[in-house]
Amino acid sequence: MASRDLRTPVVFVFETLAVAACYYAAGRLGLLRDLTVGGAVVSPIWPPTGVAVACLLIFGLRCWAGIALGALAILTHLTSPGASALGVLAGNTAAPVVGFLLLRKVGFRTDLTRLRDCLALVFLCAISAMLISSSIGVGLLVATGDLPGEDFWRVWLAWWAGDAMGVLLITPLLLGLRQVRAPLRWSRWKETVGLTAIAGCLVPLVTHTPASVLFSVFPLLIWAALRFQLAGSMVCALFASVMATVAATDHAGPFVHLSDVQIIINLQAFNGAVSLTALLLSAVIAEQRNTRRSVERACQELVEVLEHLTAGESGAGRPQWDEDGHRRNADG
Repeated sequence: MASRDLRTPVVFVFETLAVAACYYAAGRLGLLRDLTVGGAVVSPIWPPTGVAVACLLIFGLRCWAGIALGALAILTHLTSPGASALGVLAGNTAAPVVGFLLLRKVGFRTDLTRLRDCLALVFLCAISAMLISSSIGVGLLVATGDLPGEDFWRVWLAWWAGDAMGVLLITPLLLGLRQVRAPLRWSRWKETVGLTAIAGCLVPLVTHTPASVLFSVFPLLIWAALRFQLAGSMVCALFASVMATVAATDHAGPFVHLSDVQIIINLQAFNGAVSLTALLLSAVIAEQRNTRRSVERACQELVEVLEHLTAGESGAGRPQWDEDGHRRNADG
């Protein structure tokens, strides 16, 4: 008992530090590409929110301390500690925690094989819960005079969209990769290489060409969802969103002649469509496959029951003989 009690705090400390490190690493990646909206710098995709929600779903509510520690490290990297920074820290910690609690309230399952779970992740966590972090963060910037009041809604929208995209793109990806177990067959490996090669050539081309052909990535998403389900479709969606974000922050491709606000709107519309297509389509396919397997199992069980009943009736209809060679009656 003593060793178990000693091991529990050690595991908690290790999980807290691991979550904080993952949150901080995701934040540094998110800061590589940013846009200036209304005098504030925002990230079109903020991966730490997705990492935080995934960690909460995997480890439970106890990892909130790691989220807060990682958020503090990011804020320390960006600015000096102050009242507004502490408020942003509280909002960035509270938003994924509230999203997790809402998901747990509705019986969310982390395998994302039901359409209702994907819709819950979209509406309860990405859209609703992320309002907390954006509202607190931008509100404090305006209250402290770091942001003009007339820029509130523009910065708020960009902040909220970045947090929501982090949940929609990163959380399903981490949950899907967690379920990958068995090695792929040789035929599936060839298909994986083919999809990777086509996506590696097509996605950078359509996101950096001046022509508006971003819709060309959707057949790849459908292919990935049909053949590789959640993990494959979300990897493809994340790659398309990252390449589009790179083009947007460089003011290249279809974003070349747009203002910063127009870039945010067009980019987040594309990222939202890509993530929702991959997430919802893979869930529908998984749900249909699970339904088909359930029907097949029920049919197999029915066949076994019928065979058992048929064998019993055949045995009851055969004549039975006693030790003296006389035939027994039906009543024995």
